[in-house]
Amino acid sequence: MENKLFQLLTQYGRILQKDLFPRLEDELGPVTDKHRQVVTVLGLANVEALIPRRGVQAGRPPQDRAAIARAFVAKAICNLPTTRVLIDVLKADTRLRRICGWERASQVPDETVFSRAFAEFARAGLPERVHEALIVNTQKERLIGHISRDSTAVEARERPAKRSEKAKVAKPPQQRRKRGEPKPVEDMTRIERQVGSMSLPEMLADLPRQCAVGCKTNSHGRKETWRGYKLHWDVADGQIPISCVITAANLHDSQVAIPLATMSSQRVTSLYDLMDSAYDSKLIREHSRKLGHVPIIERLERGTGLVEMEPAQAARYEGRTTVERVNGRLKDEFGGRYVRVRGALKVMAHLMFGILALTVDEILRLCT
Repeated sequence: MENKLFQLLTQYGRILQKDLFPRLEDELGPVTDKHRQVVTVLGLANVEALIPRRGVQAGRPPQDRAAIARAFVAKAICNLPTTRVLIDVLKADTRLRRICGWERASQVPDETVFSRAFAEFARAGLPERVHEALIVNTQKERLIGHISRDSTAVEARERPAKRSEKAKVAKPPQQRRKRGEPKPVEDMTRIERQVGSMSLPEMLADLPRQCAVGCKTNSHGRKETWRGYKLHWDVADGQIPISCVITAANLHDSQVAIPLATMSSQRVTSLYDLMDSAYDSKLIREHSRKLGHVPIIERLERGTGLVEMEPAQAARYEGRTTVERVNGRLKDEFGGRYVRVRGALKVMAHLMFGILALTVDEILRLCT
């Protein structure tokens, strides 16, 4: 089944090269590599399929949301910093404008229309749903060797949310629990609640998503701080993003491991979970084994530092560098550094348009 899928994707690439691109040049004239990339991503992702159709409404009809969604994909591929720049490019670039769905420059909506449409896409989770459908359609029948799990900083232009000052209430003295007696829910950690009876929607709803100040140690051992959010994701072999979650910047990576693993297991079949020392937890290992995976996680011991892995595990753990390369590609090539919107929903939508384009690019690169 996997070979059949790769044959279909390879055939799709050949159709683009032999049939579609020549006809596109006959219709529009010479096209650049970016034009070809936009056409390729739009053809495989099929963004407009998940845009809800609007019925007959009173008043002025809305602009074509499908064309605007295609334009946001083009914005990510061209790595444009703002929507204003996107509109200027669409008006000047006849080929890109017609690929998105507008014949004349006067048909391109103004910035307020783009802003309202983007807010609709963010509330509906459009790019997330398109990405999920793409992964299920192209990776569901594939046996994935390694899932690499990590997070990356997302800087935002907004103020961190103020911490709510909880009223101090005198707590009754805690009584020692009897042997075998379950721990009360209010005394459980977030990871303990996740491995209990929480469903995936409940896990995701329990994660904080407000803007905050984050701090992490970089590869040189120095602490870095930023204001904004954290993007957590699972990346499969071939640098293909499988699942993505956005949280507050100050949330520890381990709090998102179980929701991410559960989400990815519903989309693909994989064998190994690769994680760094931030995910060093007994409960995370047990959950990974419960899903039928083999967890390979760096171990930390007080006073000694990292525990050396067995040679076979160490060789497999080297594959975790794929998630680092995907972090770099998202920020350098697909708009990950140009977050100009505010709020977790809009920030996630902005990033997911880039992740969608990145995923299509990596899938076709893996096939060829």
